Amino acid sequence: MILIVDSGSTKCDWIVVDHKGVQLQEKIRTKGLNPAILKEKKLKKIIRKSDELMAIKNQVTHVFFYGAGCGTEQPKAMLANVLQLIFLNAIIEVQEDTMAAVRATINTDDEAAVVCIMGTGSNCSYYDGKRLHQRVISLGYTLMDDASGNYYGKELIKDYYYNSMPEDIKVAFEDRYNLEADYIKYNLYKQPNPNAYLATFAEFMFLNKDSKYIKKLIKNGIRQFVKNMIFQYKEEIKTVPVHFAGSIAFFSETEIKEVGEELGFIVGNFERRPIEGLVAYHTKDL
Repeated sequence: MILIVDSGSTKCDWIVVDHKGVQLQEKIRTKGLNPAILKEKKLKKIIRKSDELMAIKNQVTHVFFYGAGCGTEQPKAMLANVLQLIFLNAIIEVQEDTMAAVRATINTDDEAAVVCIMGTGSNCSYYDGKRLHQRVISLGYTLMDDASGNYYGKELIKDYYYNSMPEDIKVAFEDRYNLEADYIKYNLYKQPNPNAYLATFAEFMFLNKDSKYIKKLIKNGIRQFVKNMIFQYKEEIKTVPVHFAGSIAFFSETEIKEVGEELGFIVGNFERRPIEGLVAYHTKDL
């Protein structure tokens, strides 16, 4: 029994398959397991809270985990240790979420491409057909994560409080969310996963995409992401496509293509949830 796992900061999807890639049960979902944000105790608690995972933990032979916050060695090792303590009979492999995006979006195993993630957070890497190259170490949602869900959440809240939203958008925003200052500050500074909290506001953009204000907001975030991240690979993007994974990218496909034409790079594939493409990848050689 194999577990293939795709985790963001907000949610984590677990697919259970046999060695032939046949899915054995419905997809299991837990809260996100970001080891760069959550402590070991909290990671264990989230996993153990799932009755479905606890029912099969001794039957699992492999865990292939891809996740946000797994790009540096210390949090990656901590999460691997947590998984090993729970899935005692399994071989554990932990990779950063970018590798899931690579394996889900490239057309062939050896295709070179720049691969971007735009979900709760954001990232960008170059895959040369064999190895992943990352020229920017992510410092997370406070300083980076352009064009991500938490980036757009921050922009929307700031625009609301700076009174720079159009009045009709402001009214709609007030109707949908609790925007009391104390409530927002409580969620940002007193609760776990403030990045995931911020990302909950991003849905508002896609419900109001007819607004000129929203379209401008989306495209400005994409331009910033391109200049800060994709343009780290200026030579590579002259000859290879730029693929995108994540829900923000998926729902911003039109705007990404417009910015791609404007700034001169080839837009490739879009994958909302990389996990489905990972099943074939991990079971073909077992």
